[in-house]
Amino acid sequence: MRDEMEPNMVEGDDAPVMDLVIPCFDEQEVLPTTAGVVGRKMRSLMESGVISSKSRIIFVDDGSTDATWQIISSLHASDPSVMDGIKLAHNRGHQNALLAGLMEALRRGCDAAVSMDADLQDDPDAIDEMLEHYRSGEQIVYGVRSARDTDTHFKRDTAHAFYGLMRKMGTEVVDDCADFRLMGRPALEALSRYGEVNLFLRGIVPTLGFRTGKVFYERAERAAGTSKYPLRKMMAFAIQGITSFTAAPMHWVMGAGVIAVLFSIVMIVYTLVSMALGHVVSGWSSLMISVWLVGGLIMISLGVVGEYVGKIYLETKHRPRYTIEERLD
Repeated sequence: MRDEMEPNMVEGDDAPVMDLVIPCFDEQEVLPTTAGVVGRKMRSLMESGVISSKSRIIFVDDGSTDATWQIISSLHASDPSVMDGIKLAHNRGHQNALLAGLMEALRRGCDAAVSMDADLQDDPDAIDEMLEHYRSGEQIVYGVRSARDTDTHFKRDTAHAFYGLMRKMGTEVVDDCADFRLMGRPALEALSRYGEVNLFLRGIVPTLGFRTGKVFYERAERAAGTSKYPLRKMMAFAIQGITSFTAAPMHWVMGAGVIAVLFSIVMIVYTLVSMALGHVVSGWSSLMISVWLVGGLIMISLGVVGEYVGKIYLETKHRPRYTIEERLD
């Protein structure tokens, strides 16, 4: 195997096999457009000798309820030399679908795999620069947004707050980077050894420890269809990322409990002074504030602890993260 610290050289006909992994869930509206754009990009890279003619596009159907799999099957039938696909037996979520595609590319013997979403917001032309970084020896190349002008102020501010929060809790993350990245085979093999069920690839990949690079690009508007990540799912994804990588929230809850106890001591002193001065009625408000404060902290504490217990419960079951129902190979 090539030394992972040496440049990934391309000599003559030894161009790397690069698979393009695209997870899909109910993407029937945008998928034909996406297939045309990424198909032309792959053929261009093959014809110029940048990647091997054995390279493939792997569409991953994450248990779609629309005609996504039928479209993938049609794409494969019309162009089997480039278009492949796998169908998961059940909807397992974006991160599991992405992992399934990356592991499928590894199984097929690729030298590198690029992952991107099906909505064409990620720029396929950035793959050229990713491959330049790969040839110079970098095993992980991140696609990073050069700006967030297309986002609302709320989405932009909350995203930056999330990245800052993750770093403060000791988790390595790359700002303004989603799941548009290139991973070399050594990095994919390292990723395959991570057996956790609660996946957060944006936090796992930076911990792999290989040489990395960044490619900056402008993120476009969604080509068609609707976003599969509304605010509710974005919040759930953020919680998944935080609780999958750090126990800091539990420490914060403990700190909040200490503060609540100190506050309660102050309220006790205040109540005793009020009683001594004959202001008994005013103590009622103090009591109510204390009850609500402590009650709220208890509920929050139970929720945080329950989140971690739930994750432990899922991990101990050792259930498969995904099941492949069908392959187009």
